[in-house]
Amino acid sequence: MEVFGHAPRRGDPGIGYVPQRSDFDPELSIRGRDFVGLGLDGHRWGIRLFGDAAGPAVQHSIDAVGAGAYADHALGRLSGGEQQRLLLAQALVGNPRLLLMDEPLSYLDVRSQSNIVQLVAGVAARRNLTVILIAHDVNPLLRHIDNVVYVASGRVAMGRPDEIITTERLTHIYNTPVEVIKDSRGRVFVVGLEEEVAHPHA
Repeated sequence: MEVFGHAPRRGDPGIGYVPQRSDFDPELSIRGRDFVGLGLDGHRWGIRLFGDAAGPAVQHSIDAVGAGAYADHALGRLSGGEQQRLLLAQALVGNPRLLLMDEPLSYLDVRSQSNIVQLVAGVAARRNLTVILIAHDVNPLLRHIDNVVYVASGRVAMGRPDEIITTERLTHIYNTPVEVIKDSRGRVFVVGLEEEVAHPHA
């Protein structure tokens, strides 16, 4: 597999990654600023030796996600939304061309989900980033995504949300009767015979 003409490697600055996570330990005392800096050299062992450009790069990334007000606070004492912004800042600090996000909306309340989605959309537009995002619920993302990918039962379907998230297409993909329902606010619900089908979207 190649990304941007070469095999991806550990610490590849062209790829930013926001991992799936649970809450940070409340006793975690590392400053948000230092946590963001790990995006530059956190894949290496040994003493960290930031170059002259590291400080401005970290600050630029913090400013890009609007985290300046709490960047010097202990990471474990911040809210879930604030921690998520710093995770995003860490992924952006190397100025990547591709951003991978693994369920970044998990553990967030509805308001924080909306804020993060709008933040990612804005950063992606300003930096001309390609974003690949995994989420169980596509609804907070629908206004901002170009394509969705479903992988199920050995089948793969990719296309615009209105092409893929339909009763006919998902019934074929899952090889079982599925119904797609939209409410008055445009939210999408995918329902199988016995339970709601999870959204494996990117």
